Amino acid sequence: MSSESRHRLRILAAFVVVYLVWGSTYLAIRIGVRDLPPALLAGVRNVIAGLVIMGIACARERTLPLNPRHWLHALVMGLLMITLANGLVTWAEVQVQSNQAALIASTSALWVAWFGTLGPRRHALSLRVKIGLAIGFAGTVLMLMPGAHFSFNHFSGQLLILVSSLCWGIGVIYGRSFSLEASPLLLSGMLLFCGGAFLTVIGVAIGEPARWHWSVSGIGALVYLTVFGSCVAYSAYVWLIHHVTPDKLSTTAYVNPAVALVLGWVVLDEKVQGLRLLGMLVILLGVILVTTRYGASFKRWVKTGV
Repeated sequence: MSSESRHRLRILAAFVVVYLVWGSTYLAIRIGVRDLPPALLAGVRNVIAGLVIMGIACARERTLPLNPRHWLHALVMGLLMITLANGLVTWAEVQVQSNQAALIASTSALWVAWFGTLGPRRHALSLRVKIGLAIGFAGTVLMLMPGAHFSFNHFSGQLLILVSSLCWGIGVIYGRSFSLEASPLLLSGMLLFCGGAFLTVIGVAIGEPARWHWSVSGIGALVYLTVFGSCVAYSAYVWLIHHVTPDKLSTTAYVNPAVALVLGWVVLDEKVQGLRLLGMLVILLGVILVTTRYGASFKRWVKTGV
């Protein structure tokens, strides 16, 4: 097998991992926050995952994470993509269903596409993408509109997820804006550790250790999120950031919610109805228009890898 073929397979495998694992993490978070406080749940999983990944990277590459510039980038990316993006979603899922959380989080594709017009690796927006952005944001408004059983806690949770998507988009584009000197694996561990450390400190500061309740479901969710959601999926995603364009990367935003919808319905009997269902469909239409802006088929995407 040629090196080009191996590279295409690595891209495909990385996408499959991100699609399936991150689609299931919304369900795992929803289960986990029933017994574990959100900041510590998100913080502990990412600190452990960061240490494990850094250890593996150092052993494989026979190097130590001593470069201050690498730590600076890891701090920024960890704050944006872990402390804010992942932390806010975890906090919000105390009130918001897992499938709704995944659908609102899919707006990250819109932010990534928009912010992708900035920086040294920017891409121009076509008319199709601009229309997709407008449609996607209109769908977000529909998702957030108060329904018959309006709850401020539920609404504030939805807004937190929207803010988390914005932070994720900024983090993705920031990660593409500098040349990668550290390996993707090492960088993944560093940013997970930094972001998780911030969350852990926050959790301890607001008294969450007293609300930590040991249970089979809670610890099971923590283990799954640590091993698969953080160790495996984040490593794959950070690697993809540097090997595919933002529009291809953003396809996770409409595949992940589809996985989350099915799992939320099967496991927790979660349903999406009324304006939220309409908003979901509108958001997905906008995301698809944005992320297929080059008009390339899936076959060509896998073939080129860019």
